Amino acid sequence: MQQRPLGHSPLSIAPLAFGGNVFGWSVDEKRSFELLDAFVDAGGNLIDTADVYSAWVPGNAGGESETIIGKWLRKSGKRDRVLISTKVAKWAEHPGLSPVNIRQAVDGSLQRLQVDCIDLYQAHQDDASVPMADTLGEFARLIEAGKVRVIGASNFSAARFADALTIAKQHGLPRYESLQPEYNLVSRAGYEKELEPLIRRENIGVIGYYALASGFLSGKYRSEADLAKSSARGGAVKQFLNPHGLQVLAALDAVAAAHGATPAQIALAWLIARPGLTAPIVSATSVEQLRELLGATALTLSDNEIAQLDLASA
Repeated sequence: MQQRPLGHSPLSIAPLAFGGNVFGWSVDEKRSFELLDAFVDAGGNLIDTADVYSAWVPGNAGGESETIIGKWLRKSGKRDRVLISTKVAKWAEHPGLSPVNIRQAVDGSLQRLQVDCIDLYQAHQDDASVPMADTLGEFARLIEAGKVRVIGASNFSAARFADALTIAKQHGLPRYESLQPEYNLVSRAGYEKELEPLIRRENIGVIGYYALASGFLSGKYRSEADLAKSSARGGAVKQFLNPHGLQVLAALDAVAAAHGATPAQIALAWLIARPGLTAPIVSATSVEQLRELLGATALTLSDNEIAQLDLASA
């Protein structure tokens, strides 16, 4: 896969990233290893996780995803072929973006991941209770200490992200080189209205999550009856079962038929073609499913097809 630069950072990533939220939740350690091997062997390189994954699972405490990735890195010997991205702020064990919390949280992540340095360390959510300069100052110290290479942010409003860029410049601090927003064909406005103009103007990398809208854009859920196919996703998908969502699926079906592809592949190809978007994040629970999603990187949509999808999803 042809890699793309992430903002102004030294990192370059393949046009599809792998989301580690499934590790220790919907896939066990053995399957996680198989998925990671398949992803890297296909040319993928960015593995995205967070310290809080997967604390929401009964019996889990958090840190499970990082732990599994760390064991895989040790077993596979593929550390030099991947970029590891993790996050801080959402886990009850290490909440928020205070300097002391970041300092403690990063050491836990490094230990679980079994690495000396995190390639991309992200603020998982904004924390307005802490001065932005204090948060960025701590990230700067982590970079100077060699514990982190590049920093990014997730779930920030455009106004707060712009403030962070301004403060970084004013104080000579490292800036957030990436943004991780929710973005897909049925959830466009939140990103496109305010965030997209900012990131394109400032050359910020974008690694969007919920790329397939919790699986809705795979085309597997087209009626209320289909929601029973997944107890984990059914509730999240239900919100898209409306005339707009079904219109998007119809457009995906038409474009997919022209390419001999699946709706999921077309939905991802649309994201990959979006100017300013570096890579959508995908998750999978089987190697077969992952290979299907990776097929999106080989697709090239025509201008007319992109316009067709744009119109249907507007």
